[in-house]
Amino acid sequence: MNLLNIVLFAQQTAESGGKSNMVQTLVFLALIIVVFYFFMIRPQSKKNKEAQRFRENLKKGDRIVTIGGIHGKILEIDGSTAIIEVEGAGKLKIEKSAIAQNVGDVGTTPAK
Repeated sequence: MNLLNIVLFAQQTAESGGKSNMVQTLVFLALIIVVFYFFMIRPQSKKNKEAQRFRENLKKGDRIVTIGGIHGKILEIDGSTAIIEVEGAGKLKIEKSAIAQNVGDVGTTPAK
């Protein structure tokens, strides 16, 4: 019986304030979309642009780590691929999109 009273009261309220209720709903929906954009979509696109810029600035001699954890030195960059030298003078051809981070140039030594 209590649930029936709630449903009837909600119906009566909707009938009495139809336009203002609809405006409130639209404002609330717009607010949700704006929050979703600023907290989800915008940071992700910014992160993608930074990753793209990082990959475009790679050069021969950079020491890198791939997404899979392989450490190496870039020997050659050709379009969307790179040839890296790994320990033991082995060479691997990888996609530039698989490069996760730059760990320093050849001429620098890591800090102790």
